[in-house]
Amino acid sequence: MNAYVPLSLWEVLLVLGAVALVGARWLAPRPRRPVTLTAAAMTVAAGVVLGVLGLRWQMVPVLAGAALALPFAVSPLLRRGAGGAGGAGGAGRAPWWLALPGAAVCLALVAAGPVTAWALPTPVFPEPSGRFGVGTGVLELTDQERPETATAAPEDRRTVVVQLWYPARKGAAGGRPAPYLGRTEHEGRVVAGALADYSGLPGFLLDGLPRARTRASYEVPVADGADRFPVVLFSPGLGGVRAQNTAWAEELASHGYVVAGIDHPYDSAAVVLADGRTVRTEVSATGDDAEDERRAARWTAVRAADLSFVRAQLGRLHSGAIAGPLSGRLDTARVVAAGHSIGGGAALQAARQDPEFAAVIDLDGFPHDPAPQPYRQPVLALTQAIGPDTDPDYLPQLTRVLALSSATTYRLTVPGAGHLTFTDAPLYLPPLPSLVGSLGRTEGPRVTAAASLAFLDAVLRPGAGDPAATLSAYGTLAVHRAGS
Repeated sequence: MNAYVPLSLWEVLLVLGAVALVGARWLAPRPRRPVTLTAAAMTVAAGVVLGVLGLRWQMVPVLAGAALALPFAVSPLLRRGAGGAGGAGGAGRAPWWLALPGAAVCLALVAAGPVTAWALPTPVFPEPSGRFGVGTGVLELTDQERPETATAAPEDRRTVVVQLWYPARKGAAGGRPAPYLGRTEHEGRVVAGALADYSGLPGFLLDGLPRARTRASYEVPVADGADRFPVVLFSPGLGGVRAQNTAWAEELASHGYVVAGIDHPYDSAAVVLADGRTVRTEVSATGDDAEDERRAARWTAVRAADLSFVRAQLGRLHSGAIAGPLSGRLDTARVVAAGHSIGGGAALQAARQDPEFAAVIDLDGFPHDPAPQPYRQPVLALTQAIGPDTDPDYLPQLTRVLALSSATTYRLTVPGAGHLTFTDAPLYLPPLPSLVGSLGRTEGPRVTAAASLAFLDAVLRPGAGDPAATLSAYGTLAVHRAGS
């Protein structure tokens, strides 16, 4: 995992310059002048550079504090230079008891910068630990057999956007680092704004997301060799987007898996299509438990159908009928349905309806299938720490569905985990236990990926053995074995 660095070098210089400007007034006469001039030059230079590179909103209060302090720090020096009395004895400066409140206000503004940058940083993605590099690409797929039920136009057909993360040549030249949340920074801004709207947050709070660069690269060749890679299809949480588990996807890809994250139009917060249209979410809660459950079941069914459709399209990608670097490199007999939250419920439902799926990973997802039936795939279900605020129906319903499998299923409860622990959210949201759990910035994504890899290796790679011992190291493990 990478060291967490909330401020860039120029942001550090801006903060230090602003602090020095505020503190210069309190220095002895001899060092006051050089400190003030150096601090003013440092602040102005850093502000100009950040303005050119792109100023984060967290630095606005720092600039405000520096702007307030600057005239009070510089004006005594100007009076002294003009022959006034502003120098040696401190004349021309406000009395300390008047200056102190102003200095406190300026320092509070300056401090707000690094504090908010720490709370809402531009995410730094962990370096994948596997032997492969990571490539990425985006596809748009249309199911000509399935109408789009979210619109009234009879000619509309269901279209999904899929992002692939795949094993690539390590250190391959020529690729461009992929921005987070979209193919371009502009698309990332559209998606980040939609996520903020969906969460009821001011859009500027998430403006660090489009600035982030991931560990994957566009336009890089697939890893050398003739190996065919198993595929993990991923459905995000309600209102979530295909890239919400990028750290997890990149880690899996570095260990020899292809991950395909799916945007579900009219459900995902925003989906930017190839023709430039942006499809916004239409999911919403009513406050009526029965009606909300009916809606959740409907949305889950659409997502399950999307997962099966994308699985069926993998054959065309493998054969080269869909152009891309993965032609001839997909193991279409080893495809896993995975998802977070409602996406995890959709993965379970897709496995029941589509026996071609080889396994299921459910990341803290409630099953919304109104009529669950037996199925044959092994399952890994990761759950948050269960507390008094957890839906009391969650574990009983999940346990019933896991018990319907004729294969071995694993339910791992991760201590300190919250619902968003299993996504990228800990990398960029405030580290509050009520929001992202108590595992810190990087431990939640690390555990999620490590547990997923232990399960995938065991069920998809011959001779890997039972993953129970490895899984139990990450939390409380319940195992349901076939016939028990």
